[in-house]
Amino acid sequence: MADAPMTDFAHLPHPAPVPSETRDQALADPGFGSIFTDHMVTIRFDADRVERGEDGWYDAKLCPREAIPLDPAAAVLHYAQEIFEGMKAYRWEDDSVALFRPEQNARRLNASARRMAMPELPEELFLESIRQLVAKDRDWMPTVEGGSLYLRPFMFATEAFLGVRPAREYLYCLIASPVGSYFKSGVKPVDVWVSRDHTRAAPGGTGAAKTGGNYAASLVPLAEGTKQGCQQTVFLDAVEKKWIEELGGMNLFFVFKDGSAITPPLTGTILPGITRDSLIQMLRDEGLQVREEPYSIDQWHADAAKGDLIETFACGTAAVVTPVGSVNGPDGTFTIGTGGTGQLTQKMRDRLVGVQMGTAPDPHGWVMKLD
Repeated sequence: MADAPMTDFAHLPHPAPVPSETRDQALADPGFGSIFTDHMVTIRFDADRVERGEDGWYDAKLCPREAIPLDPAAAVLHYAQEIFEGMKAYRWEDDSVALFRPEQNARRLNASARRMAMPELPEELFLESIRQLVAKDRDWMPTVEGGSLYLRPFMFATEAFLGVRPAREYLYCLIASPVGSYFKSGVKPVDVWVSRDHTRAAPGGTGAAKTGGNYAASLVPLAEGTKQGCQQTVFLDAVEKKWIEELGGMNLFFVFKDGSAITPPLTGTILPGITRDSLIQMLRDEGLQVREEPYSIDQWHADAAKGDLIETFACGTAAVVTPVGSVNGPDGTFTIGTGGTGQLTQKMRDRLVGVQMGTAPDPHGWVMKLD
């Protein structure tokens, strides 16, 4: 029987960390996802070790961020066995650091791994990798308003072979990027484009897994929307092409004047967002009736035109809560409410950010302090 999962990490010294002056200049305006911290975490997996009764995960390292050597026959390059997560570390006013529901990221990573025929990473090992990297690179946490340390855990197949089967060797990595606001315009309503010719995922596919192929499938319709002056693209279901599913990287909520809200259900084609799950609870805390049920593009248009639908917002780790101002597509354009940021949308964003930053109560125990 394999031993308990290891949580000891070898620490490799960095030969040339970024000078503090250069780092501080970068942190003054970090943007989103374009600069990276000095270090990374790597852990390897080998199925042969499991067959010998050992822990399949081994060689955990906290090391300098560097290029990853990869055989040109590595399975990830040919059969796309790859998954990832997105989460943030927040610096609080007392200089402590906190995570928001990180155990949910660990569980979703493993759900993605199961769908992609990859090994599951023990939850405590996942969390320890986060603790190790954040502790080492906490000086990279930006102090700009809305800033945080974006964490990108990911795993991919490294075994070199050309045959269609699950790989036997994998590499788990964790990198970090100091970030500001996801949208350059800040927290302002976004215009969205309805994709009629492309779908993100189909029933029985990988839509519920956080795998790179789903995002690759969204790039052409996203570019189509960008040409129309829109910041995001709305995807419809693959069967009837009428039911709203999600944006390229965010879940959607629809708020009505009768005090109810709808978000599309998790039927296997939509990523189960952690922010989505949190907002369902927070909206119910506000007294709203939240329904997880199908909502069509035609009904969205009709409800907005009648004034029954008063707000629509998108949500996700990167952008948090973002109002939708207008909906555009080959069939025309319609506006949500007044086209501005709705009161409930702003309230939910402020409350969620408050919990994450430690300035609002955390009644559900979602925050994990690291120090």
